Amino acid sequence: METSAFLDQLRQLIGSSAVQAGEEVALHHLSDWSGAPPVRPLALVLPGDTDQVSRVMALCHAYQIPVVPQGGLTGMAGGAIPVVGGVALSLSRMNTVDPVDVAGATLTVQAGATLQSVQEAAMASNFMYGVDLGARGSCQIGGNLSTNAGGNGVVQFGMMREQTLGLEVVLADGTVLSMLRPMFKNNTGYDLKQWFIGSEGTLGIITKAVLALQPAPRARLSCLVGLGDFSTSVDLLRQLQSAFTGSLAAFELMWADFFERSVGWSSATSPLSRSYPFVALLDVTGEDHATLCERVEAVLGVAMQNGQVLDAVLAHSTSQAQSLWRIREATAEFPTRMAPINFDISLPLDRMDAFANDCVSALTQRWPGHQTVRFGHLGDGNLHLTTDARSIQGLTTEQATQAVEKLIYGLVAERGGSISAEHGIGLHKKTYLNASRSTAEIDAMRAIKRALDPLGLLNPGKIFDAD
Repeated sequence: METSAFLDQLRQLIGSSAVQAGEEVALHHLSDWSGAPPVRPLALVLPGDTDQVSRVMALCHAYQIPVVPQGGLTGMAGGAIPVVGGVALSLSRMNTVDPVDVAGATLTVQAGATLQSVQEAAMASNFMYGVDLGARGSCQIGGNLSTNAGGNGVVQFGMMREQTLGLEVVLADGTVLSMLRPMFKNNTGYDLKQWFIGSEGTLGIITKAVLALQPAPRARLSCLVGLGDFSTSVDLLRQLQSAFTGSLAAFELMWADFFERSVGWSSATSPLSRSYPFVALLDVTGEDHATLCERVEAVLGVAMQNGQVLDAVLAHSTSQAQSLWRIREATAEFPTRMAPINFDISLPLDRMDAFANDCVSALTQRWPGHQTVRFGHLGDGNLHLTTDARSIQGLTTEQATQAVEKLIYGLVAERGGSISAEHGIGLHKKTYLNASRSTAEIDAMRAIKRALDPLGLLNPGKIFDAD
C-alpha cells in the first residue's frame, strides 16, 4: 500500500508520462555499458526540469526510497545500475543547451545534454569544449561531471573538473544548490561544486552546469607515428609539447597488441609501412593547415634523423583524420568483439611501461594464451588495459573477471597507482578502493557522504558501502 501511495504521488508530481513503474521500465535503463547484470528498479522517473528533480527527491526522502541518477548509461564501472526497490532518475529530458556567452566564453547546459551537442553548440560560435570521448554522441554532461571524465583532450585542457565553472545540484532531501556563477575566479569559501564533480551521484544530482570554452583552432592536424620503444614515446611527447606550447591537443599511445587488432577489425590496410612496438596518434592545433603541416613535418623530421620516429603519416583532410582516429576509437567495438575486462589505470609515466609489461607477463604466467591489449592517454599518464575474458581458459566470464582484476589491481597497489583514472569506481571497483586510497581518506569520504546524505539514499552501494 505504501509503495502504491508513493507511485501515485510521484505521478502527481511530474505527470504519469514521466513515470515508468515495475515491468514498464525500459530495458535500456536496467544496466549500463559496464556489462553489470540488469536490475529492475521500483520505478524510472524522467523529470523535465530542476524543480521536478527537487520534488522527486523530497518525496523519495520522505519515503526513504533510494535514488540512482542516470545519464547516457555509457559508464564502465556500473555507477548507474539501479537498485531493487529504488528509483532510477534519468536526466535525458533535461537536455537544453543555452546560447554561448561569447564575451565570457562559457556555455550553460542542462545535465542531460550530450557531450556532442555541447561540442556542436560551441563550434557554432567559433569555440570548442575541451573534453572529448568516443561516446560523445551518447554520454551526457551530468554523467561526464559525476565521473570527472577525461578523454582525449586532457593533455591540453584538463578533465571536466578543470573546465567547469559552476553547477546546479539537487541534494538528497530536495534542496537545490544553485552555484551557476560563470566566473573563473571566485574564492569565497569552500568550492562546493568540486565535491560533486567525480562523486558519481552519491552526494547530489547535477542538473545544470556552466562550462568553460576555448577559442576554436583555425586548423587541426592528426598524425600517426611509429615508434620503437616507450621511452622514445615520452621523449617525443615532451618535444611536441615544447615545440607546440599549449597546442598539442592529443597524444594517444597504442601498444602493438592494440593497434594490430584494431586495424584487423576494420579489415583495412595499416596506414603505416610495417608493424612497430608502439604507435602514437597525435593532434596539434594551429593557425592554418599548411603552416601546421610544415611545422609538424619539421619536428618529426628531426626525430626521424635521430632515430626516434620510425614512420609517420599525416592526415591531409578531415576524412583522413577521422580514419586515423577510428583506429584508436575501436574500443567502442570491445563489447561486440570480446568479453572485455577493462582497466583504467593512472600511473607516473616513469612506471607505466614496466607496469604494462609486468601485467602481461603475470597474465601469461598464469593464463597462457590470454588476449590482452594496451593503449592510453600518454600525456596524462592514463593506461587502459583490456583482457578478453573468453581467452582465460577454464573460467567463466565472471570468474575470469574476478581473477584478472585481483591480479592487476594487486600490481596497481604495489606501484602506487590509481585503479581509476577517469571511469570512476561505481560497483565494479569498490572492492579495490583501498588499493589507491588510505583508510583515513575513505573515512573522510564517508563523513562527507553522511553530512550531505544522512539517510544514504543517493546511489547507494557505489564507491563504498555505507557504514
